[in-house]
Amino acid sequence: MAHITFIHGLLNKPPADDLLAGWRRALAREGRSPVFDLGSEGVTSTMSYWADVLYEAPEPSGSFESAGDELSQVVGVDLSWRAGLVGGEREFVERLAAKLQVDVPEGADATAAAPAVDETGPEPASNEQFLEWVPLPPFIKKRVMKAKLRDLHHYIYNVSHSPRSGETYAVRDELRKRFVAQIEAGAARAGSEKHVVVAHSMGTVIAYDCLRSVPECPEIDGLLTLGSPLGLDEVQAGLPGWENRRNAYPAKIRDRWVNVYDRLDPVCGFDPRIANDYERDGQRVIEDVNEQNWGRWRHDSAKYFQGPLLRRALREMVGRVG
Repeated sequence: MAHITFIHGLLNKPPADDLLAGWRRALAREGRSPVFDLGSEGVTSTMSYWADVLYEAPEPSGSFESAGDELSQVVGVDLSWRAGLVGGEREFVERLAAKLQVDVPEGADATAAAPAVDETGPEPASNEQFLEWVPLPPFIKKRVMKAKLRDLHHYIYNVSHSPRSGETYAVRDELRKRFVAQIEAGAARAGSEKHVVVAHSMGTVIAYDCLRSVPECPEIDGLLTLGSPLGLDEVQAGLPGWENRRNAYPAKIRDRWVNVYDRLDPVCGFDPRIANDYERDGQRVIEDVNEQNWGRWRHDSAKYFQGPLLRRALREMVGRVG
């Protein structure tokens, strides 16, 4: 039976079972495109869950990803963690903070700009701009983006973090271990059918890192990334195993890698197209797909899952087209 291993992204989340059910409902929701009900299509799924490594307690059951939920998820996050950083670690954070506009003064929020994407050219155009790259009120935008930056930093630098009394994790080591375990279990469930990983946000960084740099990670048939920060130079430089873009494609992906993005997604919008950064033997093989969401918060996984192009690609990847 075809199987999907999901992996979530930045910030706190509801309990694992609730999050998985929410993602399956989003794929099956009526709206912009034909529904993709995994249950009726005979596709099993599991969630590689890691929010508890960085957050003390899960979000309430039933909460899902939206601008309001994003704000509630960061209320308890200590945003002073950057103060003690030095050397290359500090440089990494400062460069990424500038690119993601984490420290933009509140008076400048309404006109914060990022490069537009030229869909016909090989690279994003640098001479065009679109306004309100992160179209959220400043008090939400700042806390959300700073908390996201913390989560990414702690993974890249394998920070020792204690989310609760008596529990301490080396963040990257723990997240790698969990992902590999889920891939092993997913491969066993898929059997002779397709096994596809669907990753959102920082989940794309974890998936790529494991598929590229963890020897014991099994092969998969396909990778579907959405809202991915893998196009950012700073993220690439922090990933072990990413040295040469001409050979950066993971050999453990047997079939396709489809990357879905929204140009107004604050996590991937600065450089959303990644085929030029992760080539296979000098060839661009990743399929970059522009699927525009709606509303003021474009990083929402539930919105991505309602996209017709995403649903079509996922159907094809798990062998459910016909």
